[in-house]
Amino acid sequence: MSKFKDRLNQQVVCADGFMMSVQAHDGAYCSPRTSNAESYDEVEVGFPSAKEELLMEWCDDPNDPTGTVYGYVPAQVVTNVIAKHGGMVEGEVPAGLPALRASSR
Repeated sequence: MSKFKDRLNQQVVCADGFMMSVQAHDGAYCSPRTSNAESYDEVEVGFPSAKEELLMEWCDDPNDPTGTVYGYVPAQVVTNVIAKHGGMVEGEVPAGLPALRASSR
């Protein structure tokens, strides 16, 4: 994994405290499976802070939903998860996914 260190996105932190890693590069379960693509249709989600039903279809280990990765998750599903949790307050998403930021109140 250290080989990809300079390309890893910062963990997404949502307004309600939900967190997850969202990655896309040539070593991740994403489409296209390449680094620095202009846009990704599917991405790898990893180690969410809580079980998230919207992601379970792609869960690698349903018995440990917070300790595993979710491969080839459609970009729209990731956007829906971020929206459900109030938007991002920290972190990064891969190219082509909207950085749905929480509104400042």
